Amino acid sequence: MALVVQKFGGTSVGSIDRIRNVARRAIAAQKAGNDVVVIVSAMSGETNRLLGLAHEASKLPEAREMDVIASTGEQVSAALTAMAIHAEGGQARSLLGHQVKILTDGAFTKARIKTIEGSKIFSTLKKGQIAVVAGFQGVDEHGDITTLGRGGSDTTAVAVAAAIGADACEIYTDVDGVYTTDPNICPSARKINRISYEEMLELASLGAKVLQIRSVEIAMKYGVPVHVRTSFSDAEGTWVTGEDKSLEDVVVAGVAYDKNEARVHVVGVDDKPGVVAELFGSMAEKNFSVDMIIQNVSKTAQDRADVTFTLAKTDLARAKPAIEEVAKRLGSNEVRYDEEVVKVSIVGLGMRSHAGIAARMFRILAEEGINIQAISTSEIKVSCLIHAKYTELAVRALHDGFGLSKEASA
Repeated sequence: MALVVQKFGGTSVGSIDRIRNVARRAIAAQKAGNDVVVIVSAMSGETNRLLGLAHEASKLPEAREMDVIASTGEQVSAALTAMAIHAEGGQARSLLGHQVKILTDGAFTKARIKTIEGSKIFSTLKKGQIAVVAGFQGVDEHGDITTLGRGGSDTTAVAVAAAIGADACEIYTDVDGVYTTDPNICPSARKINRISYEEMLELASLGAKVLQIRSVEIAMKYGVPVHVRTSFSDAEGTWVTGEDKSLEDVVVAGVAYDKNEARVHVVGVDDKPGVVAELFGSMAEKNFSVDMIIQNVSKTAQDRADVTFTLAKTDLARAKPAIEEVAKRLGSNEVRYDEEVVKVSIVGLGMRSHAGIAARMFRILAEEGINIQAISTSEIKVSCLIHAKYTELAVRALHDGFGLSKEASA
């Protein structure tokens, strides 16, 4: 007998018919001899509807109350799924975040899980019932409802799987696995059968939206095997697991892109020790994360430097006053912004042991006439900042150039 956690996203529970499908899947897994825990998201579109109501009621709604209203979407899904399981002849019990005791910190709308008390889940399973847990939500030490941020149900599922020692965590979604790149941009993209935690973590952080990044971090930390698959067929999906030799043989596993990038160019700051530390220290104090960073001698004067960096486009409006304040303090008279940029990246464990991968990426982009504005690297990824109008061309060129297409694999 195995202990299985099944997570169903918003599209998988988007209607009563789809919820019935979820119920049948959960019952089938139980009849196969497994103990089953189901984690559900809110029905597709429901969280946006609830947050829209909040902003109608108040221009600046309190974060605590936002969490109270947003968490109700998952509460509805959990109850409806339990009801559907009963209607299909099974036994189930719905559990909310505070009942399972998913204890989080107090950062409303983006809380992080501290601990999970699994006794309520185990007592439910012991009675022969399927435990249906509301995803995305928890409770802080003061008893206030918290939510885990967008995609938080993935985090709930993997964290619950880790806490109860599940044999596998199945993430059911509207796609049938992890692909070598976005199939909407590159029709030759193919499904990956197995991918390492590290590769998946990089892809998630670089714009691939199949799994929420914190869920991958937890899976990697606790060694939870994650199976990404579709809820609309029985086809095998993608297993996200630990490294092995066969995974390291693949030089590049996937190509990702992120349109949520903005480029900031601070012109003519003092060229002396501590300037960059002050600039980015100020950003960190205000909780703005920066990514690619370039410093070079300024054209304005010999003793001046230009500093270029990227941050999330969604943070730019809030970050501008802080950037301009510290830039002025550091002697800059001009700050330029560019939102027409995108970050394209290649990811693969095999890059550790293969030289020349970055050079090959730069050559592929150059052959397409695509100028690189900034570069960042890690052991298993290379990212380039390019003009947004070249996004599709760059993704397709890199995908084909590194032999990731269906034709090449065949």
